[in-house]
Amino acid sequence: MKLTYPIVLIPFRDGSGGYTVEIPDLPGCVTEGRDMAEALFMAQDAASGWVLTELKDGKPIPTTSNLTEIKPDNPDAMVCIVTLDMDAYAAKYGRE
Repeated sequence: MKLTYPIVLIPFRDGSGGYTVEIPDLPGCVTEGRDMAEALFMAQDAASGWVLTELKDGKPIPTTSNLTEIKPDNPDAMVCIVTLDMDAYAAKYGRE
């Protein structure tokens, strides 16, 4: 199963090139990376772990918001999407 979610990339204030990543459709799912590539990888990993936990707990998977509806508070933030390959993630990290 593949899922796509919008993410919000917020640049670190220190100018180091790092980003905090929020996944608005997955409450409490936040991560970060030292650069864009790492931030995107970490977003995919964090979101996949979040969804897998929900599935293991028998909870429904959140629906995806429309990308145009995501309005970050930070004017420097960027909104983009991340695609999750849940079958590959579950195979790597296990199913109960």
